[in-house]
Formats: sequence, structure tokens, C-alpha cells
Amino acid sequence: MARVCALTGRKSQSGRNVRYNHGGMWEMRAPKKPRKFHVNLQTVTVPTPDGGTKKIKIAARMITSRAFKAILAGERALPKGV
Repeated sequence: MARVCALTGRKSQSGRNVRYNHGGMWEMRAPKKPRKFHVNLQTVTVPTPDGGTKKIKIAARMITSRAFKAILAGERALPKGV
């Protein structure tokens, strides 16, 4: 399964890992390697409109959001494709 938040669509971002270099000339500058910044996904059980439950993966920072609390309270429907 892809590392994508079911609520917001957040996914991994690419970046660079910069290693600290203790001084030196321009030829000895700190090396930069490519890396991925992954989303902190958590599996959460959410109630469905028909009375059952469903497990979805959402970003950790969205657990305390108003949008997710509305889904838990039944005021808002689950996103499409979930």
C-alpha cells in the first residue's frame, strides 16, 4: 500500500541529507545525499455510516484536526476511495 494519507493526500517528499563537515576547503565541503522524508502514518479505526468500522491510514498530525474529529463524530463522510 502506498504511503499516502487517506484524509489529506500527503505523501513522501524528496530532500537531501547534509552531513556536517568540520571546516576545510571548498573541495572538502559537506556531502549531500538524496533521501526521502516519509509521512508519519498511523492506522486508525473509523466508524462507517452503515454501522461497521474501517481501518484507514492518516498522517499523525491530522488525528487532532477538526476534519478528522468530524469524521469520528459522524458529521462528515469518509473521503472517496477509502
